[in-house]
Amino acid sequence: MVHQTMRPDSDSISHTPAAVSLPFPALTAEVSTIATPLRDAISRAYRLDEPSAVRHLLAHIKTDPAVRAASQTLAQQLVETVRAKRSRASGVDALMHEFSLSSEEGIALMCLAEALLRIPDHQTADRLIANKISKGDWQRHLGESPSLFVNAASWGLLVTGKLLHSASEDGLGAALTRIINKGGEPLIRKAVDLAMRMLGSQFVAGQTIDEALEKSRALETHGYRHSYDMLGEAAMTAADAEAYYQSYTNAIHAIGRAGAQRGIRQGPGISVKLSALHPRYARAQRARVMQELLPRLKQLLLLARQYDIGLNIDAEEADRLELSLDLMEALAFDTELAGFDGIGFVVQAYQKRCPYVIDYLIDLAHRSGRKFMLRLVKGAYWDTEIKRAQVDGLPGYPVYTRKAYTDLCYLLCAQKLLAANDVIYPQFATHNALTFAAIYQQAQAMQVTDYEFQCLHGMGETLYDQIVGPEHLNVPCRIYAPVGSHETLLAYLVRRLLENGANSSFVNQIVDDKISTADLLQDPVALAAQYGGEAHPAVPLPKDLFQPERVNSCGIDLSDELALRELGKTLSTYAQRQWHAIPSCAQTSVANIDIRNPAHHADVVGTVVHANAAELELALQQATAGAIAWSAMPTTERAAILLQAADLFQQHAPELIALAVREAGKTLPNAIGELREAIDFLRYYSAQAIASDARQPLGLVACISPWNFPLSIFTGQLSAALAAGNVVLAKPAEQTPLIACRAVQLLHQAGVPQNALLFLPGAGETIGAQLVADPRVSAVVFTGSTQVAQSIHRMLVQRSITEAKEIPLIAETGGQNAMIVDSSALCEQVVRDVISSAFDSAGQRCSALRVLCLQSDIADASLHMLNGAMDELQIGNPDQLATDIGPVIDAEARAHLQAYIEQAQAQGKHVQQLRLATRSGHFVAPCIIEINSIAELQHEVFGPVLHVLRYRRDELPQLVNDINASSFGLTLGIHTRIDETIDYVVRHAHVGNIYVNRNIVGAVVGVQPFGGEGLSGTGPKAGGPLYLKRLQQENTSLAGIAMSGDEDDDETRQMEGTLAEFLLWSMKHKEQDLSILIADYAHTSLYGKTLQLRGVTGEQNSLHFGARGAVLCVAETTQALLHQLVAVYATGNQVVLLQDTALLLPADFPPLLRAAMFIIEHPDECSDLRLALLEHGQRQPDLRSALAARDGAIVTVVTTHYPQVIPLWRLVTERALCVNTTAAGGNASLMTISA
Repeated sequence: MVHQTMRPDSDSISHTPAAVSLPFPALTAEVSTIATPLRDAISRAYRLDEPSAVRHLLAHIKTDPAVRAASQTLAQQLVETVRAKRSRASGVDALMHEFSLSSEEGIALMCLAEALLRIPDHQTADRLIANKISKGDWQRHLGESPSLFVNAASWGLLVTGKLLHSASEDGLGAALTRIINKGGEPLIRKAVDLAMRMLGSQFVAGQTIDEALEKSRALETHGYRHSYDMLGEAAMTAADAEAYYQSYTNAIHAIGRAGAQRGIRQGPGISVKLSALHPRYARAQRARVMQELLPRLKQLLLLARQYDIGLNIDAEEADRLELSLDLMEALAFDTELAGFDGIGFVVQAYQKRCPYVIDYLIDLAHRSGRKFMLRLVKGAYWDTEIKRAQVDGLPGYPVYTRKAYTDLCYLLCAQKLLAANDVIYPQFATHNALTFAAIYQQAQAMQVTDYEFQCLHGMGETLYDQIVGPEHLNVPCRIYAPVGSHETLLAYLVRRLLENGANSSFVNQIVDDKISTADLLQDPVALAAQYGGEAHPAVPLPKDLFQPERVNSCGIDLSDELALRELGKTLSTYAQRQWHAIPSCAQTSVANIDIRNPAHHADVVGTVVHANAAELELALQQATAGAIAWSAMPTTERAAILLQAADLFQQHAPELIALAVREAGKTLPNAIGELREAIDFLRYYSAQAIASDARQPLGLVACISPWNFPLSIFTGQLSAALAAGNVVLAKPAEQTPLIACRAVQLLHQAGVPQNALLFLPGAGETIGAQLVADPRVSAVVFTGSTQVAQSIHRMLVQRSITEAKEIPLIAETGGQNAMIVDSSALCEQVVRDVISSAFDSAGQRCSALRVLCLQSDIADASLHMLNGAMDELQIGNPDQLATDIGPVIDAEARAHLQAYIEQAQAQGKHVQQLRLATRSGHFVAPCIIEINSIAELQHEVFGPVLHVLRYRRDELPQLVNDINASSFGLTLGIHTRIDETIDYVVRHAHVGNIYVNRNIVGAVVGVQPFGGEGLSGTGPKAGGPLYLKRLQQENTSLAGIAMSGDEDDDETRQMEGTLAEFLLWSMKHKEQDLSILIADYAHTSLYGKTLQLRGVTGEQNSLHFGARGAVLCVAETTQALLHQLVAVYATGNQVVLLQDTALLLPADFPPLLRAAMFIIEHPDECSDLRLALLEHGQRQPDLRSALAARDGAIVTVVTTHYPQVIPLWRLVTERALCVNTTAAGGNASLMTISA
């Protein structure tokens, strides 16, 4: 028996001629730099397991009982004073304590603060206020706080809330309220706007640097110093970066003049964010950063030196840390900065790398002969770091999961800084009284005086007022003072609100009388030892997210130097590798077809031999012979084989990534993501097979997969079919047979019998068509174009008529995917998500964004930023770390896209396209085309082409209708802060996957089950609970589906009302069987139910079962028809009857139900038809052929067998909803877990 010859031996693997430029050289060169031991230690601690990291801290912390006792005494005094002064504390401190993040009102305040000030149009601002305030129970907060500010705020919010809430109530009072509301909206808007500005002014020193300097003078007389920060989002464009650079430059001049040469310690300073100075401040763009950002940063430092003021490089996300250290290394040895001690660096104690970073910086100071300022902070991006690690499936977290560990790390690092006082000027940023006291007493014991504390403007004044000045402890404190307009403070403000509102926050707890002083001042050293380094139980490791059901797939951190070094080394071993794929059952020697790298034509990745008719016949015979043994194997054994295959995929990750890059043109992040998805499919369907009933498989299943996801979709199709007990005939895309062949080999190695999985490369027109037409093939799983899916469907219908059996087709096709953006959305967030949704994978995703719908009020500003961000993208060979966009798949795809863009230009449309250097590969530069109507788009444009449409806010309903009218229904994005806008779109859009306030690509298996409706697919969703059922003999069981989901009250009420009407009629006619059936269907129907699906923190994922729409019922007896009607009503669908079928209705059938029916003469009269129920025996070839011949969406046929139960799950559609709950700037649910 002959099978594929893709064996790792000399016969199947050859090497590319040396003269050809090899892939992966740039990656290898960039990541193979030799690190110093201290830098290596930093890299090794990046995602160190928590117990090991904490053991290291406990082993190195110096504990002195006398210092500890003195620290406790001092901290207790400070806390008691703060609590005594609580009623005189800042109004905002009290407000944040009262409206904590664990309350709906606290969340509403945060969302308001984040969004209100940037909305340009009053209409949207009013809806946001109504949405966030009217739902809150503000009355319960009255009188709860001693602060006049809080009670005044509560009264105002209560009155405003009542006013807005009652506007929607019925009755006489509502009319009066509407009149008040009409006159009152500007007043309400002004009041809430003012409240938000007051909130902002609490945390922001001034709108301009001059204003901030003026306000700070009074505090300076009390002994405070300041470090100013120019607020704003990270730069998205070159223009943004230039504006921030000018802002910093102007600020340094102003601060320098005000400092009057008082010096780095005594005078004011500035803090800069490197992400504001460069639009691509990321590890992948290191070369650009060192070339473009370093000179800018140096110029700012030279200017600061001129005025003798300090400049601190602010800490940001963990994946930027080592890049920042590279900049520090370069600056430390810059001769033009020699002798300047004003270079500062901020280090975050919540990072496991913190002690090692301090060791390195101390060593750098010694090596460079200078003194650095080092600001030690706890860290402000904790929730972001947790989410990112979970999203990317990383081996661990860069941060501690318990606050006690962060406090412990802070104390250890403080000791290191005090001990290195000869080369470091320590700056301790903390609002924690115990942390302050411990460091103060430690410094006293070590006789160190050259250091300072720091606090944030608007936070902790009651603590530091007891410390600063000769009349107190006379310890210097520098205030970190943000400067900016109310519009620019949003991200910073939300971060402060989150910190204040976090349950474990000292600032939150110190004003909470329910927490005793003893509990508040628990020793972090003792606490950490008590916890033993164990991670917080509410924060599972990324690999454990889906336990106990399955293990999550592992990603590769492309900001981790050790991971990059290892990846570069292993990928380089595949630079010259060639793979050779031949069909299973290969009999004859046929000419090899070269498979070339779409990014670099000279790179021959390997060869493929297409299957011929004889080999296909042999494969079918072997599959038929293998079906009995594979289906008879216990489900647990089949599931175990799939798990073994997943492990083998993981073990061969470098090879599969190399293949994805070279054969499919995938960028490194895309290749890693695709591998992870394939592994997730194997594990998910393995778990699903065990959880569901052991049902009879269908037999032979043909899996026809696309080139755009040649590993993940290919693996998903065949792993589902295998898990269900079927044997598989796998036909990969012509462009990408090599990676598919490698996947088949690994599945065989895992234990799938050779005759249960057969590999058949070839053209769709030949091999694909022959598989679909063969009577031994019992089902087809297809992903590709809508046109091919229609062709397959029609062929299967003709077979179904001939063979008198149903032949399932699962088809997932394309989409005209839109994103709706209103004026409450954050522009930077929108642009980031649009860029990834439209241009990632060179736009070659079926889920990719095709139409961006911008509310007119923010369209110009959004497009300006979008065009600027697009200009920053790097197009090039996907084997390079810096590449954002690789090639399209082949010359034909490139020609089609270029012709489309040229046609748009010829039609006078506004076209913006990135410049493209001449390259040998199939590259198409990203392009933005403005359109006036979605109707202008006649077909899916499969590539990096984004259409932009403007709409007015009052046109939202029509916009949703226009999106539905395209008949595509795959993915849809919504960017808004207004819940009612989200609810409206979710309820009215006929789309399979909806994403809120995030990008619309990258569906996760089992978390966002993927698949569309209408022209976008037949269902069920891949990676969803119904998929395996479609690959088994027809059954009605819902085993394996958690039926405890939420219900949609409106849908359920409507369905139950219809069935109640039917039941009354049935009982009246003493139709006992029918009555029992109605009750049973009402109970077992999935319609209206919503399953909550587990996923990463900061997201809500759900799967809703809704109505398919219009369903044609065809029967020849009244009883069979009534049975079908019950099924249609129980699933919320619209009944459609042919005229002759309608005659079977009883004369006294309930008038309400009869009136709602749609009676037609011919199937073409109902353009929205989605499904047909045909009673067994009523084959009606003409009707089936007519349904198949229709243009538009595929009409699936379900054969019914009266009186057997109809599988109701076939009559519902699945709609996945993913909501980014961190869009407003932070993860409130994660921040409110207890310590």
